[in-house]
Amino acid sequence: MISRYSLPLASLFSCFVLFVQTAYATDRTIIAEGQYLMADGDTLASAERAVLQRAQRKALEEAGIYLEATFHDHEVFRNGKKSLTVSMEIRTLAAAITRTEILESRRTFEHDRPAFFVRIRAVVNLDSLQEAIRRRHAEERFTEHFRELQKENAELKAQLQNIRATPAGVRTLKVEPPGRSDTHERARALVETALHTKDLRLKLDLTSQAVALDPQYIDPLIVRGQTYLRLVSLSYSNHARPSEYSEYVDTAKMDFDRALILDGGNTWALLGRGDVSSWLKDTEEAAQSYAQALDIDPFFDSARHRLINVTTLHARKLAKSRQWTSALTTLNKILDQPVADSWMPYQKEAYLLRSGIYQKLNQPAHAIQDLDTVIRIDPTHTSALLTRARLHREHLEGQLAQNDFERACILGSSEACEQLP
Repeated sequence: MISRYSLPLASLFSCFVLFVQTAYATDRTIIAEGQYLMADGDTLASAERAVLQRAQRKALEEAGIYLEATFHDHEVFRNGKKSLTVSMEIRTLAAAITRTEILESRRTFEHDRPAFFVRIRAVVNLDSLQEAIRRRHAEERFTEHFRELQKENAELKAQLQNIRATPAGVRTLKVEPPGRSDTHERARALVETALHTKDLRLKLDLTSQAVALDPQYIDPLIVRGQTYLRLVSLSYSNHARPSEYSEYVDTAKMDFDRALILDGGNTWALLGRGDVSSWLKDTEEAAQSYAQALDIDPFFDSARHRLINVTTLHARKLAKSRQWTSALTTLNKILDQPVADSWMPYQKEAYLLRSGIYQKLNQPAHAIQDLDTVIRIDPTHTSALLTRARLHREHLEGQLAQNDFERACILGSSEACEQLP
């Protein structure tokens, strides 16, 4: 019989970069030592990796850096005997240490277990480490956001099944604010309640009642249309067939069209019409609706974000069918417009796509200019670095090409490393 339990599985050290004086060089050479006692679950190769990691970690600490490290201790009882497995995970070592030279390595025995010792000379690159930590934090934020979406998706899935089981309609639910008998005020109160409920079924009922009370009131149409599109998105994420949610798309379209008849300049109605067009795969019509909303309100961030995405998608389709000029014209509509620096990261894929189109059109100078923008947005984009390096090399700009290959190599690109002398 095998029983297994874990000692405290993780002793987590927060990741901090200590203050580094500006006078410090980007690269620092450190001599460091590491020791490791081999556990029962280790192989010789894994033990050698572990002792080298410990030496590298000490090198980083001596350089003024603390790493996020996770230690795992596992005890396993089998046939009355206990065995211990020790593992250590250290992140960002590869990004921080650009070169490691083993000065001394030896093995001894302690308490009948092999003990490993290593002394190394490590070259630590502080800039690369800071960039790796930045990426790590970004990944953690993305992971947390993804978990929240999964939780919300599970809650909404149950609502979706309930809505499919019972046709949507107006139930005998009434919300009568005290002292308000006017139909518009009653409709407004219903919309306000709908906005604060997470129950999609109840949202549809409340907004439908508001539409019936005041047919000239735009807000319930927009909220109801958005709710139907939420159901479309939820159905799609659960791998439903288009026929299963096409009715929701059609109903949302009717609500937004009706809202635009009442007020052709309503930006939220234009946004909704653009979303409907996106679901119908009419990217040109969607882009037109988003652009129209932005013309009315240049600070309507939701419309700008959607416009960037749908325009890039449409241009990608054109490029795939080798319509280079049309794809370029499409991308220029968003990339040639002045935007705040905060929007540049959202346009990264569009710049990367346009760079590829410029290469197809034999315009390397423009291609390099767009790659410059991509790398400025994302200095760790190895694909952009490799492409720019090749373009520099083709135009006999050897030093610039080597600089890009070196940066890509440090970031882990074996292809880039092979290009270096």
